[in-house]
Amino acid sequence: MVRRLLMMVALALAWAMPARADDISASARGVVRIVTIAVVNDEVVGFGHGSGFAVAPNRIVTNAHVVELADRYPDNVVIGIVPSEGDKSYQGKLIAIDQQRDLALIEFSGVRLPPLTLYTGAPGDGEALIALGYPGNVDLATARSAADFINPQSPVRSQGGFAGTRTLEGTSVLLHTANIARGNSGGPLLDRCGRVLGVNSAITRADEGDSTFAFAIAGNELAAFLQGAKQPFATVSVPCTSVEEQLAQERNADEKARLDAEARARADAAKSANEREDALSQARARNIVARENQMAGAGLLLVLGALALGGAGLLLSRDRRREAIWVAVGGGVLMLGAVVLFLTRPSFDESRMLPVPKANAGAAVPDQVALGRMTCALVPERSRITVSNVAKVELDIGADGCINGRTQYAESGTLWQRILVPDQDQTVSVLVWDPATKTYTNTRYLLSSGQMTKARQLRSGVELKTCSSDQAARANLASQQQALRAALPPVYNEKLVYSCSPAPSGPPSATAK
Repeated sequence: MVRRLLMMVALALAWAMPARADDISASARGVVRIVTIAVVNDEVVGFGHGSGFAVAPNRIVTNAHVVELADRYPDNVVIGIVPSEGDKSYQGKLIAIDQQRDLALIEFSGVRLPPLTLYTGAPGDGEALIALGYPGNVDLATARSAADFINPQSPVRSQGGFAGTRTLEGTSVLLHTANIARGNSGGPLLDRCGRVLGVNSAITRADEGDSTFAFAIAGNELAAFLQGAKQPFATVSVPCTSVEEQLAQERNADEKARLDAEARARADAAKSANEREDALSQARARNIVARENQMAGAGLLLVLGALALGGAGLLLSRDRRREAIWVAVGGGVLMLGAVVLFLTRPSFDESRMLPVPKANAGAAVPDQVALGRMTCALVPERSRITVSNVAKVELDIGADGCINGRTQYAESGTLWQRILVPDQDQTVSVLVWDPATKTYTNTRYLLSSGQMTKARQLRSGVELKTCSSDQAARANLASQQQALRAALPPVYNEKLVYSCSPAPSGPPSATAK
């Protein structure tokens, strides 16, 4: 066990080199080069290439003009899909084409690609946009042979600004200034968060020193095309917030929470001081009344004692000795009582004048356990949403960090944490449940295939697969997850924060793992 843990830590340290999780790099893993090869009588008579991107693990969008020959001559033109990662290329099949919109949909098999998400909002004037693809002028300058066109390599990125919307031959397009060239056709135009805004398709001519502008098929046209092809796709409508902006918001929120806590502490201290002063004033008044009453009682007893002694002397002068003795004894007792009453009068010790607080039997006890079914709603102002179409999450919180009756979370201070490393997708999720605040957080890292391979190697050492009440097993799970957490990039791609409350009766609508 110790040897396995040391191996996991070594893998984590070896993997800790990436500096950050970049949204554009994450989207680039779903971008492909598309190669078309025309063959007649076993002889290559034509070759073309462009770009495309995944809208499903095995479906690619590109421009219609990139695969036009395959549409015209399906028996003589082969479509090749070259991912940006790995060491293989794959054959694709054209399954939908729209010449008017200049869009096409290709299906392939052999590997699963991370799909890109379509942003349904509109870019702002001058907003920074990023184009990804495989420009032909770069390929011509760097390719040494035809094989270089089918070897996986990362797409070229270029940045520009949004320049407006236009209509091109009846199709809505985005005008932008990101540098693209032949070969970029079919590649995605992205916002800063890596969401698709459009599909790059053409450039303007730059005659006599004119500036070059690029056209991208607008996102609404892409959505209509995919809907017509009955192809599901991911969308998000939340505007882009950079990681730096999100971290600044979190710092500001933490600072605000600290200042609010200090203000509440000062208010509570002032309220306590006022309450103490009021209680002290009331106790002092009661003390004075009690002291004066007791001193008045002592004076009265003293007077009565003196009168009794005087009466005893009078009785003795009349030879009534027996009665005189009893009256004198009574007078002495009264005077002694006066002395005792005077000496035991209340003092002015303020530390003893304040009443002792009584326990409030009806006071509410904070719910630190928060067990049972919970409905969790996203808190947008605390979240960074890049590619997920968020919905409410249903959780069933069990004892000892058992979530939904099947997934064991590990203790992390006062929190419960589980790191999910899927077999297929290229996303690692850090799930955290905070029972004190009833907050559920899903922090997502969109990783490369190499990073995912290392993450799966680390995950293979996790032995606790189901819920367990064994504290030692949970402690071992926590140690293993620390190695996984240390291996992740320091900056996440997406952070979804949910506020949870007891779920109403009825079947759950969605669950988290």
